[in-house]
Amino acid sequence: MKLTKALFAAAMLAMLGACASKGPTARSAAAPESDAALAAAVAGAWRTPENVARDRYRKPADALAFWGLAPGMTILELSPGGGYWTEMLAPYAAATGGRYIATAADLGNPELSQAAKETRAKFEQRFADAALYGNVQYVNFGPKSKGLGPDASVDFVLNGRNIHNWMAGGILDRVLGDAFAVLKPGGILAIEEHRNAEGTPQDPKATTGYVTEAFVIEAATRAGFVLEARSEILANPADDRDHPFGVWTLPPILRTAPQGQPANPAFDSAPYKAIGESDRMALRFVKPR
Repeated sequence: MKLTKALFAAAMLAMLGACASKGPTARSAAAPESDAALAAAVAGAWRTPENVARDRYRKPADALAFWGLAPGMTILELSPGGGYWTEMLAPYAAATGGRYIATAADLGNPELSQAAKETRAKFEQRFADAALYGNVQYVNFGPKSKGLGPDASVDFVLNGRNIHNWMAGGILDRVLGDAFAVLKPGGILAIEEHRNAEGTPQDPKATTGYVTEAFVIEAATRAGFVLEARSEILANPADDRDHPFGVWTLPPILRTAPQGQPANPAFDSAPYKAIGESDRMALRFVKPR
């Protein structure tokens, strides 16, 4: 059953006292159902119906538990997009004495478009309710930004399906290096990404949106991270990756024509809806102590 904002706050009151005494935690071995704050955040009535409908593919409680999210952590989300994870992570951090930070369009870039500025403003407005989301903080992020915050200041960095974008933009190594710097020793880098078939030659620009686990592991290792665990939580065996418009042919995008071209009303998306969202890797890296 979903909880209202008031019920969520009441349910978490007891958690606050317990978490405050423990402080940030680098690892959580608890099963998802044992973390009351996480269960309440996932069940939150404030979450959009569109995002809730995606839970069947993204399995947020299981995935966040696997990645090691724990009460009291300082959380940094890279390129939060439509706010799927933000809807849960910000209330979770607020309820457990932690802190939530999101990257946002780089306001320090004089070339930043008006559209990007407006997108950031809308995102900030959406998550401005401090009673629910806490004091959401933002760090400038873009092709010309430098760093993700003070060194060793974050416990948990989440990347939800952005590796391919950073590959296309030629900034993957820089982003992973910045993530390594901002994490505390023992901190976690959590990665969700569209998964290419094992052994597939990797396009360095990831034009289909798919990336091999081997490529991601190599890139993260190059930045200094150590692979701690991988999981099949987000696997989708029905995804054969053979789609005319790359991963975007699948839900939730359901692209019907090449990017930049008008939608094709004659294109049959039914087979791609039947596949569901993409096959994905779930990887947990750690910054060595």
